Amino acid sequence: MKNLFLSIAIVLTSIFSYAQEEEKGITITVTIDNVKSDNGKVSMALHTSETFMKGAGVMNAETKIKDGKISITFENVKPGEYAIMALHDENENNRMDFRENGMPLESYGTSNNVMAFGPPQYDDAKFKVEDKDLELNIRF
Repeated sequence: MKNLFLSIAIVLTSIFSYAQEEEKGITITVTIDNVKSDNGKVSMALHTSETFMKGAGVMNAETKIKDGKISITFENVKPGEYAIMALHDENENNRMDFRENGMPLESYGTSNNVMAFGPPQYDDAKFKVEDKDLELNIRF
């Protein structure tokens, strides 16, 4: 009876371990190496087309700046299409600040580093997550 119980326990453990490995997603490491000062923090969000420019992303992270550089890692990202938005929140008020004419006061950037007049567009910033870890660099 002990052997039967032990065999069942080993089989169940193996099944659950395999299932957890299957669910592990992709890692996306994002670096920015041109932050204009070490004041404040850099906030970053991983977005789908449904969340882009609508607030919080599907994953969000922030970090302090050291020597004008940062690195943020998103882990267990499921395959699909995403875009990343980054903001240098220099005064740490958790939002982008604007001039009276609507131009941003704080630096920002998106995946694919498209610099265009007007707000960022999802189609310009999107990229695919498939079966390999990604390393991206965003410029402010």
